[in-house]
Amino acid sequence: MTARRPPEAAPTAGPRLVGLAPVVAQHTRVLVLGSFPGAASLRQQQYYAHPQNHFWRILQSLWPQHPLPGADQYPARCAWLLDRGLGLWDVYAACEREGSLDSAIRAAEVNDFAMLRQVCSELCAVAHNGAESFRHAPRVLQSLGAGGAQPAVASVRLPSTSPANASWSFERKRQAWAECMAQHGLLPTPNA
Repeated sequence: MTARRPPEAAPTAGPRLVGLAPVVAQHTRVLVLGSFPGAASLRQQQYYAHPQNHFWRILQSLWPQHPLPGADQYPARCAWLLDRGLGLWDVYAACEREGSLDSAIRAAEVNDFAMLRQVCSELCAVAHNGAESFRHAPRVLQSLGAGGAQPAVASVRLPSTSPANASWSFERKRQAWAECMAQHGLLPTPNA
């Protein structure tokens, strides 16, 4: 008779993490919606805090006449963002994850997007920063009441600004983001 080995424990998905609060205002026209903050962002309690993430660099390139405050002035950065008509949030309120990759997200809890209708009365688009966020586009639009009595909200898939998205050059990412901002009235249209 041979002894049976005990079953191996299932690998853990990592610690339970809680995301960041939304950065929005009444005049937010485009909500940039990521998946969940990376490890650097959670550590610093700042959206897109990883120095190699292109997010802030892309936005500064779109509004070069308005200098972006430095990373050490995060509240001023958020005010700068809101002044441009942008808001920030993530699909997930909490999840389990080791590292920063979206593919490592487990046991995710989705944010309550319906509350944005009371806060962001001018919201006209949700710009999904990457594929994981965009995967939830129908649910986000449904939560916002799109198609009902509320004004329509567009859903746009943008290339991820993450350093993990190395297949897109900075300039190619920048162009896609510029087109989205122009389409929703935050930048002049190229032929205007």
